[in-house]
Parts: sequence; C-alpha cells; structure tokens
Amino acid sequence: MRKSENKIKSRGIDLVFDISVYVILTGVLFIILYPLYLILIASISEPNAVYAGEVRFLPIGFTLLGYQKIFQEGKIWIGYRNTIIYTVLGTTLNVLLTMMAAYPLSRKSFKPRTQIMVFFLVTMYIGGGLIPTYLLLSELKLVNNPLVMIVTGAVTVWNLIITRTYYQSTIPEELYEAAAMDGGSHFHFFLKVALPLSKAIVAVNVLYYGVGHWNEFFTALIYLRNPNYYPLQLVIRSILIQNTVNPDELKDLSILSEDYQKVVELMKFSTIIVSSFPVLMLYPFLQKYFVAGVTVGAIKG
Repeated sequence: MRKSENKIKSRGIDLVFDISVYVILTGVLFIILYPLYLILIASISEPNAVYAGEVRFLPIGFTLLGYQKIFQEGKIWIGYRNTIIYTVLGTTLNVLLTMMAAYPLSRKSFKPRTQIMVFFLVTMYIGGGLIPTYLLLSELKLVNNPLVMIVTGAVTVWNLIITRTYYQSTIPEELYEAAAMDGGSHFHFFLKVALPLSKAIVAVNVLYYGVGHWNEFFTALIYLRNPNYYPLQLVIRSILIQNTVNPDELKDLSILSEDYQKVVELMKFSTIIVSSFPVLMLYPFLQKYFVAGVTVGAIKG
C-alpha cells in the first residue's frame, strides 16, 4: 500500500512539475513571439489605428500601404542590394578564413597552436578602441570604402573556438595519419576530407556570420559617407529614427500632408518585416545543422 501511495504521490509531483514547466515555457514563448506578431499585424493595419496605438492583438482594417510605399523607395532597394553583396562576400570570406584557421589550431601536431590561440583570445577582452581603429582603417583607405563592410571582423574568435572544437571532436588524428600514409598533405586532407565532413559547422558559421552581416549597421554608420554604399540596416535607421521620408513622395498615394506622420509610423513596421524576411526564411533550412554543429562542437574543449 505504501509503495503504491508513494508511486501515486511521485506521479502527482511529476505532473505538477511538467505543468509548471509548460506554463513557464508558454509564457516565455509568448514574450518572444508577441513583439514579432505585433509588428506583423501593425504593418497591415490602418495608419490611424497604428499611430493611435490601438493595434494590440488583431489587425485593425487592412492595408498594404506601408509595403507599397517601401517598395517605391529607391534607397530601400539600394540598401537591399548593398546588404546582399556585403552578406554574400563577407560571409564567404569569414567562413573560409575561420575554417582554414581552425583546422591547424585543432591539430596536435601543430606545436605553436596554444600560443597562437592565446593571441586570438586576447582580442576577445582587449580592443584597440574606436578612434585607433578608425585611424588604422583610414590609413588603409577603407573609410568610405564598401570593402570596410567585408574585410573588417573577418574572423570572430567565438566562431573560431567552436570550429576548432568541432574539428577536435569529429576529425581524429588517426584519420590524417591514414591519409598521410597515402601521400596526402595537410592541405589535401583539409580540402578532401576535413571540409566535406564539416557541413554542420560550416552551416553554423554561415548562419552566425550571415546574420551578423545582414544586421550590421554600426560599421556603416562610422565608416561610410556615401549613401550609395549604405546597407539596408542604415537605410532602415533613417526611416525608424530620423523619419527621412520625403512628404512630396507620398502625393502619388493620395496621402494628405497631415497624415504624413501616420504613414511614416506604418512604414516603420513594414520596413522591419521586409528587412527580417530573408533571415527568417533562411533559418529553418539551417536549423538542423545549427543544432548539430553547436552540440557536437561542445562535447569537449
């Protein structure tokens, strides 16, 4: 009787615990998703309702005016073009350098790997500061040069550590020794064996670096002067913060001058959706590689 009572009591405690966990996780999920949902419904609601703050849980009215105005903005398309270029070229450079640096640092046969890794780790805690960095990039002729969006921060130490750990845990030394017996060099082994076995960590790096480049605006804010070089995020900043939408450009949409601020408010939410859409669409395809790469790379340090 006591054993059965203890089992029933234990099941009751487990049930309460499970319910509590689900309630907490549901609350956390709501806190995370509600802002995204609010932005989405606000982007298709009437400008008057959005400006008055009446949109809470359901859209009020329906209009695509914000999206229509955004797609008529030439600077939005310029920003999109620039961001795509910066993201593709920058991510490619980032992934190549990170993979090429992580492989030798993961091999025990590479004697100075510990000393070199220390130099990388120091940069995580000590930086030169904004002014020295600006002076350096100015001497390198990278100020107001689109290359500054691609070559700066070419290797992130955190991604390097994850990639190195992944190589250590998944590419054993014995595998290289077998390839070396057949006359293969480290470079040949890296291209023919290590890299094809690293799809998961490559996807992780593509996701990390790609999102970073897509969301980058501070580098452009400091180092770029020509609006034709501005990435999408800097264009969005001008709309969200500075409201730099020409009221004369709204006449073709039959917008009264007194409704200008309301339309700009609607455009803010539409712009956020448009800028976030590519990343949101890309993540589901990389999610399985992302989880696999992080968990495998975290097995041992």
